[in-house]
Amino acid sequence: MHRMPFGAELDGQGQGRFALWAPSAKSVVLETIVAGASEQRPMRPKGRGWYETLVSDLPPGARYRYRIDDEIDVPDPASRFNPDGVDGPSLLMDPLQFQWHDDGWEGHPWHELVIYELHVGTFTQQGTYAALVERLPDLVKLGITALELLPLATFPGTRGWGYDGVLVYAPHPAYGTPDDLKRLVQRAHELGLSVLLDVVYNHFGPEGNYLGRYAREFFTSKYCTPWGDAIDVRNPTVRQFFIQNALYWLYEYRFDGLRIDAIHAIQDDGPRHVIDELIDAVQDGPGRERQIHIVLENHRNEAKRLRRPRVSQWNDDFHHAMHVILTGEVEGYYADYAEEPLAKLGRSLAEGFIYQGERSTVSGEKRGEPSKHLPASAFVNFVQNHDQIGNRALGERLATLTRPEPLAAAYAILMLAPQLPMLFMGDEYAAPQPFLYFCDYTGDLAKAVRDGRRSEFASFASFSDETLRERIPDPNARSTFERSTLRWSEREEPEHRKWLDLATRLLEARRRAIFPVIPKLVKGSAYYEVSDHVLSITWPTRAGDALRLIANMSSEAASAPAVEGGSLVFSTAAGSNATELRAWEVRVFAPERRA
Repeated sequence: MHRMPFGAELDGQGQGRFALWAPSAKSVVLETIVAGASEQRPMRPKGRGWYETLVSDLPPGARYRYRIDDEIDVPDPASRFNPDGVDGPSLLMDPLQFQWHDDGWEGHPWHELVIYELHVGTFTQQGTYAALVERLPDLVKLGITALELLPLATFPGTRGWGYDGVLVYAPHPAYGTPDDLKRLVQRAHELGLSVLLDVVYNHFGPEGNYLGRYAREFFTSKYCTPWGDAIDVRNPTVRQFFIQNALYWLYEYRFDGLRIDAIHAIQDDGPRHVIDELIDAVQDGPGRERQIHIVLENHRNEAKRLRRPRVSQWNDDFHHAMHVILTGEVEGYYADYAEEPLAKLGRSLAEGFIYQGERSTVSGEKRGEPSKHLPASAFVNFVQNHDQIGNRALGERLATLTRPEPLAAAYAILMLAPQLPMLFMGDEYAAPQPFLYFCDYTGDLAKAVRDGRRSEFASFASFSDETLRERIPDPNARSTFERSTLRWSEREEPEHRKWLDLATRLLEARRRAIFPVIPKLVKGSAYYEVSDHVLSITWPTRAGDALRLIANMSSEAASAPAVEGGSLVFSTAAGSNATELRAWEVRVFAPERRA
């Protein structure tokens, strides 16, 4: 159990402590509901905006909520569970009732992570933690070593990506109970899987967030964001609200790490950024006991945030360059990768970021910091993720946007390069389902989201006509959610089985030949060359040999560069010869294993 100054806690003797930070409120009343009987208790102001009260003889499972200024009833912003949604009462939990059986689990070293990003609600037809548990052995067999769950914080309705959460301590009830989530984590650990959780600390969703009513100091008008006034992380209480949330997930649910959404959208002009303070708290806390990993999303490409061990960043640069090569698309942010995309891909594999201070042609601003000195494990690469699929108007996956040969080449580069690979659910068998943007709003908000979604694509040639934009699915329609749900039976169909076999063989090669090499690589020494459409990358090791990758990223055969030393780990072409690369052929060579 993670004890914190926020929310409600039982002391083991039936006494509950309730604490609410409500600096804008004149009065706060606690209402508890046990077996249908309601009781109200005024809360005592404690100074600096805090209200607190102690209640005896409260059982776990009691409901409670706060009445603000005798005008509005609100859930606990630090609720551990809100079974009736964002507007209902909170449920009093006793986290100590769950019996953990994974005390020996220490997690995976950073370089052994193979991440699988998934959305609980669409990963199975049932859309629950329990159904996900049943599929974990399939992911282990594939070669996955870590799950990354899209955000679980409670959001309005029953369908959503999770990035509009408003109760950041409460797992969404549509997927199951908190104990169901703990059973998922525990079973994953038993099978040798780490579990990371995506968290959102840059904004709250547009519905169900009551903080502005009784804690206006939670926000600041100094910065305007797409979601309104920015969260004021300079305020010490607000700052701790999110730092404690990170620790809560790691301690109370035993997650093995966090992916922190869009830290570039967290406005903090103080002497020390809240994200740096949060990482320190994690590494000085649960990170001392087991392998805890932090993955950042940061469009600023700030290399300074990646200097510490077990801290990495989603490398959008790698994705964007690869996407341009595979599809030829150059609209929107892909315009920054339209010129010499193969050289840009090489730079991302050798140095991390492509943009290391260069000026973006899209924004006109300089972006990024030098990153060549960072280890390969500071970067998480992917050819698809929830954003890059779901932010497309029709949510198409690469399997529908490119031919099989280029896609196989992309998979080989992704899974055999030393950076941390991440697959999005269904990648391993080229799932045909789109992953669309979906939510569950009603009324005017639902209309605004639908119309706003369609207007986003007005500048794209394929949706310049308003009648064409009508084809973009309504995010609020249940059918949009259902179309995005995986059908596991398809994995065994011949067309999909061959992709599954390829992914399994690639990850087995990574486990056997790439894992042992990654810790031996010399930081800052990798280099790349491009000749016509052939990319060659070399990652030297401390022993004087190297990991090497060559890729013919074209539909024509090409001369194979000479490779000195090392043994062939994998080739995407059957029966390849030493002097010629077939169309879209990728080869990887690893140092000879020493006795």
